[in-house]
Amino acid sequence: MAASGPWQVRCLLCLGVLTGAALVGLLVSFLVSKGCAGGTHGRAAVSADSQRCSEVGRDMLQRGGSAADGAIAALLCTSVVNPQSMGLGGGSIFTVKDKFGKVKVYSSRETVPKSFKANLLNDCRPPSTLTLGSQWVGVPGELKGYEEVHKRYGRLPWATLFQPTIKLAKEGFPLPSYLEAFLSVPLVGNLVRNSSLCELFCNKNKTVLGKGDTLRFPRLAETMETIAEQGADAFYKGKIGLDLIQDIRAAGGRITAEDLRSFQVRVEDAWTVPLGETVMHIPPPPSGGALLAFILNIMKGFNLTANALDGGHRIQTYHRFIEAAKFANGQKRAISDPIFNGGMNAAHLISSSFADGIRSKISSDRTYDHSYYKVKPSSDRFGTTHVSVLAEDGSAVSVTSTINQIFGAAIYSPRTGIILNNELVDFCDRADTVRAGEQPPSSMAPAILESASGEVLVVGGSGGSMITTAMALSIINHLWLGMSLKDAIAAPIVFVDAKNNLRFEPGFDKSVIEGLKALGHRVEEMKYFLNVVNAVAKDGGCITAVSDSRKRGQAAGY
Repeated sequence: MAASGPWQVRCLLCLGVLTGAALVGLLVSFLVSKGCAGGTHGRAAVSADSQRCSEVGRDMLQRGGSAADGAIAALLCTSVVNPQSMGLGGGSIFTVKDKFGKVKVYSSRETVPKSFKANLLNDCRPPSTLTLGSQWVGVPGELKGYEEVHKRYGRLPWATLFQPTIKLAKEGFPLPSYLEAFLSVPLVGNLVRNSSLCELFCNKNKTVLGKGDTLRFPRLAETMETIAEQGADAFYKGKIGLDLIQDIRAAGGRITAEDLRSFQVRVEDAWTVPLGETVMHIPPPPSGGALLAFILNIMKGFNLTANALDGGHRIQTYHRFIEAAKFANGQKRAISDPIFNGGMNAAHLISSSFADGIRSKISSDRTYDHSYYKVKPSSDRFGTTHVSVLAEDGSAVSVTSTINQIFGAAIYSPRTGIILNNELVDFCDRADTVRAGEQPPSSMAPAILESASGEVLVVGGSGGSMITTAMALSIINHLWLGMSLKDAIAAPIVFVDAKNNLRFEPGFDKSVIEGLKALGHRVEEMKYFLNVVNAVAKDGGCITAVSDSRKRGQAAGY
């Protein structure tokens, strides 16, 4: 054997140092994990709408994947586990913090096709009904968003992210309890029976799937296999896109191959909003991040502490929040696509001085009519999903995805297995015109909060118009009122609807409801509450992950 030269000795020494460093890193991670209380994690976590999809995301992290890998895999899983909420026929907004602390936003929200129906907004329907039809289908951006985020932050191969969902879609799985509950609602069951969705969600005798039935997506599995192998171009420039367009045209829609080819993901710096010792990173318009920031900026000035919910303070705290939400309703029309509506038209909503002026208009002993808040009564909409991820290296992803209302446009593409969105409905009551290429306004607000002392909160919500309320109350409860993350999310909410009526979730404090009525607030009943918040928080080296129990979700970490 030849004698070792100096360079070989140095290499062996370097290898020893690197091996030692790796062992030390593993030991530190183990000790950190071991020092965290039950129910928390020491290294990373994923919060999605279901335990199955949270675990898919977590598994990607454990295989050496990035926060982006975990988020994309969890979203793909959600597209079959909660197909009423999101899928490849929709769009998403990613808020991404890299390991160096830089925060970017990747918006692949659906856009208006080049040849859209003239006078589209004349077809808007009352809020009590589902708005269906091919004229409402926006150009899907979901996959393009995944591709862009994966190119910049992904570590695992693109195809790897698809494998768990392809397996699920092919082999089938028991109908999820949350979807089962939706399908049992007469309005939804009739929608499925009387639409192309029946191909997926009906038995052979045309009865809607129920408890004990198996859910399968064989055609979608084939589509995903092709995309996993060929990339997003198979959708935007290839046969899958052409097949999808054929099905859209058969349903009366207007999306073209050029619409798909020309779709672009918008990449922007996140808007950063100071909230005392914490800063919040949000997506810019046409997302709802600015409305969330507006409410929190108003509430910040009341210097809330844990005793804000004690005794008589409780009614006043909720009164102030409700007033802030009413003023936010008056600002909804400021949330529009800046490319088409004069640049940063909602920038005032993240201004502390603007919030200060609005706060001074909140009276402690009364409420007011619509004109005081500049509210133009409109309609509310419900849908969407959210995934929050925090990885070992400190990087994070907060992503909200949607096909808009329940099952979107209720149009199933038999050639591709994709359910199509009805995203253009979001222009109803929120805009006077619609233009080709425009993104509709949205309540989606995937956020990342960081404190000066190192705490991180990755948070977002689903539930359409309820997103702003649910997220704001969860953040207030956790950040300023001292609740655990689980309790902050679980606390019953008061939803201020688009007409400034109060809708109280079951279990809300009845004495507070009566106190708010005495201040002049109008209260209306609401049958279904679809507010869901999923979040991951790191505090003192330990990670808490919460998937909202309202959607029967469960987070996963390690």
